Amino acid sequence: MNDDNQTTVTEFLLLGFSEESEQEDIVFGMFLGMYMVTISGNLLIILAISCDPHLHTPMYFFLTNLSSVDICFSSVTVPKALVSHMVGSKSISYTECMIQMYFLFIFGNMDSFLLSVMAYDRYVAICHPLHYTLMMRPRFCALLVAISWVITNLNALLHILLMVRLTFCSHNAVHHFFCDPYLVLKLSCSDTFINDVTAFSEGGMIFMTPFVCIVVSYAYICSKVLKMPSAQGIRKAMSTCGSHLTVVCLFYGALLGVYMHPSSSYSLRDAVASVIFTVVTPMVNPFIYSLRNRDMKGALRKIILRS
Repeated sequence: MNDDNQTTVTEFLLLGFSEESEQEDIVFGMFLGMYMVTISGNLLIILAISCDPHLHTPMYFFLTNLSSVDICFSSVTVPKALVSHMVGSKSISYTECMIQMYFLFIFGNMDSFLLSVMAYDRYVAICHPLHYTLMMRPRFCALLVAISWVITNLNALLHILLMVRLTFCSHNAVHHFFCDPYLVLKLSCSDTFINDVTAFSEGGMIFMTPFVCIVVSYAYICSKVLKMPSAQGIRKAMSTCGSHLTVVCLFYGALLGVYMHPSSSYSLRDAVASVIFTVVTPMVNPFIYSLRNRDMKGALRKIILRS
């Protein structure tokens, strides 16, 4: 307890987006529906790839990992929000909040790294097709994913260690349905300068490195595609990248709008964008990859016919 009678916070209140019961019921229904679609859609992607030997390639290996991460990413936040609404309690303990943020950092960054690895895979497939099998060996693909997991875990640990050193006093209301790191930072009665600097420097590097890899990969892809003599070759090359590009634009658009500014300037619009980042993107990824991919549609059709 501080001298000014401020008590140390032991729990936070997740207020969501509305305090009116009718609106909360609508939000609950939307989140429940989106979460069920996210789980079922991504599980179908994983099942389809696992059951079809023709899809046992590096691109679909990375897609399987992306679907697994999307399931975990959505499961970090949505189930807690749903349970809180059903039991009528908006509280989350300090420890649970820190754990939730830790896994948010991990799975959010893993999405980013996997998208960059998939961009590199498309670069090798289009620009070096004769060396694709040699360059994208299974062991190398597994190594890329393993390195991504190590980096994201270290990054999450750094940010959480910086977070737990802060003091949280009387204010504990988070105007969101999960422990958003930027909103939690605003509640601290300690100096958050180091946290903000780290978010811009180290966090910016974690953000920019995969993004630059994606941009460079597609720059080489575009250069290669423009040199192709036939329109059919161009369409075939771009059809393999269309789904990935759509997911990249959706993911990085929401991510850039939410987390690349100081915590003091966080607004309700950023909270809405974070819903796109944490809930909507994991939900639509299976549809993007299945509806625009002939091989995936064929594998899913086989599973449906078997059942």
